[in-house]
Amino acid sequence: MSFVSMPRQDLLLAIDSLAQEKQIDREIVIESLEAAIAKIAKHKYGEEFNIVANIDRKNGAIYVKRLFTVIESPAAAGEEYDAGTMLTVAQAKKYAKNPQVGDTVEDPLPEPEFGRMAFQTAKQIMTGRVRDAEKGRQYEEFKDNIGDIVSGVVKRIEFGNIFVDINGKAEGYIKGTELIPGERLAVGDRVRALIMDVARSNSGPQIFLTRTHPMFMEKLFVQEVPEIYEGIIKIKSVSRAPGSHAKIAVETQDPSIDAVGMTVGIKGTRIQPVINECHGEKIDVILYSEDPAVFIVNAMQPAKVAKIIVDEDTRTAAVVVNEDQQSLAIGRRGQNVRLASQLTGWNIDVMNEAEEQERRAKEFKEKTELFIRGLDVDEMIAHLLITEGFRTIEEIAFVDISELESIEGFNPELATELQNRAKAYLAKIEQDYLDQGHALGMTDDLLGFDFIKRPIIMQLGAAGIKSLADLADLASDELIEILGEDTMSPRLAARVVMKARELAFGITQGEE
Repeated sequence: MSFVSMPRQDLLLAIDSLAQEKQIDREIVIESLEAAIAKIAKHKYGEEFNIVANIDRKNGAIYVKRLFTVIESPAAAGEEYDAGTMLTVAQAKKYAKNPQVGDTVEDPLPEPEFGRMAFQTAKQIMTGRVRDAEKGRQYEEFKDNIGDIVSGVVKRIEFGNIFVDINGKAEGYIKGTELIPGERLAVGDRVRALIMDVARSNSGPQIFLTRTHPMFMEKLFVQEVPEIYEGIIKIKSVSRAPGSHAKIAVETQDPSIDAVGMTVGIKGTRIQPVINECHGEKIDVILYSEDPAVFIVNAMQPAKVAKIIVDEDTRTAAVVVNEDQQSLAIGRRGQNVRLASQLTGWNIDVMNEAEEQERRAKEFKEKTELFIRGLDVDEMIAHLLITEGFRTIEEIAFVDISELESIEGFNPELATELQNRAKAYLAKIEQDYLDQGHALGMTDDLLGFDFIKRPIIMQLGAAGIKSLADLADLASDELIEILGEDTMSPRLAARVVMKARELAFGITQGEE
């Protein structure tokens, strides 16, 4: 016996309409309806049966059927035997001509009638599945838009946190700390923010927004400056003190284009909308340079730099300014130099000429004392080495011998003797370090962990961290507790622990 539903084009039209309204796949709506019909059929024919429903995708006809698995015998099925879903070969011949063990046979059923209760059941099942599909679509849509700016209307405010209706599609959330200091939003206000993260939840995607992140300002410039949008001008970096001051570095490969002027616009027409959106934040547009010294000098605007000394090994720069420029270079509460440091990625020290001379004299004295003590030489030879640019004993130990020989007054014998003394001094320092570590019970793998400085490793040993495995077992907050917040930031602590786990246990993790 077979039961065939009449074609239902009106059903397909309703399915297409719902799929378009909810912006979800048509197939999801059809599968939801099939599940609802199967549920109703189970109520009518028995919950113990495996009942499925199928809707013809072309004409809307509905087919309902019971499914049975063919078995050899109930005894052969053992504890898994289920009379509602299994038939022997003899029983299955009622539904199929030549059934074999393992086959699935079908028993067509009449389409169930949709009474009031049945209709409510179907509606609940469909509504739940369609809502889940809609949440999934929203999550995938917004997950792909992390880092983009969205616009919405303030829906409600709770304890300083803002909930934003994003075009009726989803709800965004701005923590109070992600709002620009001093701005006040009210229910009904339209607000723009950057999608920082998207997470799944039972109520739909949780969309975390920010107005303080440097990328928020970067994206605003992309919207306001066509040359940035088209890639003619590139934003290299952004640093912000939200609501107060910001710096943005730009560059272009086209020599005919003024990257800074284009970004600012005639009489500030392009930068002003960004300033307004960022609650009056003062913005310095800086010309980027591959030369770190030039870039740092540019980043120190509006202060004028008299001289700069850079140390590429430690990525530190000493910026020398006239005394009348010093307060401007540092900025209120150190804001200008801090933003310049964030923009360039260099540690920047600001000093006037008198302080710089004092610093140089101090460094000269320290290096002189180091060379006299480490190389067992007199003050004159130490001064000659410093004048030639040598800063550490490591440089003397491993430099090409010809560079030492070329120093005025040096000969090959003296150069060789100095290099040998330098190597002997470093070997002694190394042995003293290992002896100190071993005396604390530390293993060589931790003593050789060159991801952090040796005084910090000794501090760990004194605190009971004896091996690389001990370090790898720590959480980052435990490491900070041992070393102190002044010694290690949360970000660096996390990187140290991850590196230790990689070396000790072979566990690798991606870093942002």
